[in-house]
Amino acid sequence: MSLQIYLSGKLVPQEQAVVSVFDHGLLYGDGVFEGIRVYGSKVFLEQEHIDRLYESALSIRLEIPLTPDQMIKAVRDTVAANNITNGYVRLVVTRGAGTLGIDPQRTSNPQVIVIADSISLYPQELYDNGLKLITASTIRNHSAALSPRIKSLNYLNNILAKIEGTDAGTVEALMLNHKGEVAECTGDNIFIVKNGVLKTPPPEAGILEGLTRNAVIGLARSAGIEVQEVPLVRHDIFTADECFLTGTAAEVIAAVSLDGRTIGTGKPGPVTDDLLERFRNLTTA
Repeated sequence: MSLQIYLSGKLVPQEQAVVSVFDHGLLYGDGVFEGIRVYGSKVFLEQEHIDRLYESALSIRLEIPLTPDQMIKAVRDTVAANNITNGYVRLVVTRGAGTLGIDPQRTSNPQVIVIADSISLYPQELYDNGLKLITASTIRNHSAALSPRIKSLNYLNNILAKIEGTDAGTVEALMLNHKGEVAECTGDNIFIVKNGVLKTPPPEAGILEGLTRNAVIGLARSAGIEVQEVPLVRHDIFTADECFLTGTAAEVIAAVSLDGRTIGTGKPGPVTDDLLERFRNLTTA
């Protein structure tokens, strides 16, 4: 069955959802996006995602041709048109078509694209047993060159690290920053548990401040767990009691080894399991 895609003002069959080959989103990765989950036909953390989209666009001086309320309606209409009960939304805004050359002033008509579809999750086996990680040699983009708070269409940095992970037989890879500190994984934020304290890299470590990450921090603090946003190095992960990742698709999933070294007991730990349960309860509230 053909998906209905929202493309700059209307829903069209996916075969008709096309943009110009001169769109700077295609030519130069010039644009922003959000990946959003749908639970029980409701868009999860809807306002937070829309707010971040507009902040990303403002940061790169991209004027979105819809108001935030119109964008929310476009997302909801696309979810409804595709009968998505539990799924995923990819919301994209490109710079629009222009001439060859990177000058944004030579573009016009930014494109708003909303795709709502089913989602491919990690298999249950990985939630039961945990992920294995490797450290990628590709470091996270320097935050002084490109702010990690911008969810831009250029994901090559993460893709190269992802390739290293898949080459090593893992589904995720750890990325360090230019200081050699832990930043994040290719598509997920990272946490450790040490002596009952939950620790995760701070925004200034060069991470994307994930909305699932922030939700989990809130859940942990509500449960009386101390949370610290502090610089981490690989030593902290090697010696952690538990380690887990958070992300829109992953939710909360344990990491049980890094570079062949077992983390904790080598199995998902009690804090990880508790926060996963709390997060899933949040999504069904």
